[in-house]
Order: sequence, then structure tokens, then C-alpha cells
Amino acid sequence: MFEGAIPALITPFTKDDRIDREGLQRNIAFVEEGGVAGIVPCGTTGESATLSALEHEEVIDIAVECSKVPVIAGTGSNNTGEALQFTKHAADAGVDGVLLISPYYNKPNPAGLIAHFKKIAEAIDIPMILYNVPSRTGQDMPVEVITELAKVENIVGIKEASGSVGKVSQILENTADDDFVVLSGEDGLTLPILSVGGKGVISVAANIVPDRMSKMVNAALVGDYETARKIHFEIAPLIRALFLETNPIPVKKAAELAGLASGHLRLPLAPLSDTNIEKVADELRKLGVIE
Repeated sequence: MFEGAIPALITPFTKDDRIDREGLQRNIAFVEEGGVAGIVPCGTTGESATLSALEHEEVIDIAVECSKVPVIAGTGSNNTGEALQFTKHAADAGVDGVLLISPYYNKPNPAGLIAHFKKIAEAIDIPMILYNVPSRTGQDMPVEVITELAKVENIVGIKEASGSVGKVSQILENTADDDFVVLSGEDGLTLPILSVGGKGVISVAANIVPDRMSKMVNAALVGDYETARKIHFEIAPLIRALFLETNPIPVKKAAELAGLASGHLRLPLAPLSDTNIEKVADELRKLGVIE
């Protein structure tokens, strides 16, 4: 269940700033047609930080209701109690797993990180994936902490976005006996991470090119690195364009240009600059996503 290309879904909004339920359903159908292995609602790409608690639950409910692939719900918070609330709701809603970012802003010590994740893991009986993204949290989760948490029965993997393939290699080395999965948290490093034993990616670009991302990951997983490299270099310029500004600013514009449900960004995120809109559009044209 936790391998392959898994898009971190954008959250489309209506003009009156509500969740675009029908649009979200259409977007899920689009990525499923592209061959994705699962979906992640309410991640960073889904603007989870500006969703109310009720909206957070609504998005997860919609995903569970309409998805034909596994749903891994983003339920993390820097408040352990809130993360626990979100996680329990997701479990009750019928998700297949949950994804929890390490607490941001608080910058807990190693003991605090371990206690935070263990408390949540003990309260649920579904698989749980850790999420390490230092650029968002201000803290790189230590390998020793990840190794300790991998021993918890229902903590089954990590979305790793530290930017270090060497760190990924060490995590895999340290958790070889724990049946622990590493998923890339950075589209541009997916292929290198797969080459050392990663099992997939929780991806921004898969919102736009789910077919190409799925084919690249699936090729690498069966050892066809010639095909995987070809697709990697084909989509690499688009991936770079999707990170010209803070995610999900570029990908929401790309979705709009591609005819997918998107809508506005919620403050404090502001629209993509005109210069970068043209750069994103140019890469979409090169790939035949738009004319």
C-alpha cells in the first residue's frame, strides 16, 4: 500500500472560499486515471495550515468517499492534542493510513518527538507515516529518533524531505529489520531515493502529471532505470518550475492552467508572479499538458 507515486492533493476552493467538493472529486478521479498508488489529502500541498478543523475533516471525508485508491490523510500538527483529534477522525472515517509532520515551531527535543508520535500511534490501529521536512518545521528529525520510532508496530514509514539521500540510506540501513518504508518527500530526489531502497514518493507534481510520475516510480521499482531516468529528465524542468515559489503556489496555478479544479490560495499565500506563471505554462506546453 505504501509504495508508488502518491500525490499530495491540492485543496480546491470555490469563489466564496468553501471547499470545492465536486472539484476535489474530479481531481481525485484525474490522478487515479493517471495510475497513482494512493492519495494524500490535507498535506502541506493541500493548504492544511489554513483549513479549519471542520474543513480538514470535510476534505478527508470526501477523499474516503470517492477514492478508489488508498487514502493516507495528513493529520499532523504542532499541537499533540490536535494531531490526535485529526488522526482519530481520519481513522474513524476509514482512511488507510495517516501522515504526520513533525511538530513545527515548537522544535521539541528528541524525547519530545518520540513521545509525540508514540502517543498518537498508541491511540489508533491504522498505519502511520512520519513526515520530516526541515524547511517547514525548522528542525531535521534525527536518524536516531526515526530509528527508535520505526520499532513502534504501526509506525510503518517516513516521508523524508531533508534533501539528503545519504540520510535516507542511513535510515534504511538502521531500519532494515523493522519493515520500514521510506518515501521521497521531494519530487526532484525521487529517483535517487528509489535507487537506495525508497519505495515511492508523496508528490506535488503528480497532481499535474500523475501518469508520468507513476510510470517513473513503477519503472524504478522493477529495476528499469533506463526508463525511469528518461522520464525523470523529461519532467525535471516542470518539477523545478513547481517550486519557483512556495508550494502550493505554483502547483495551484498549474492545475488551473491544466483545467483542473484549483481556485484561489488562502492568505498568507499570494498568487504566483506573472513571470513565474509564464515559466510554469511553458513547461506544461513542452509536456503537452496544455497547448
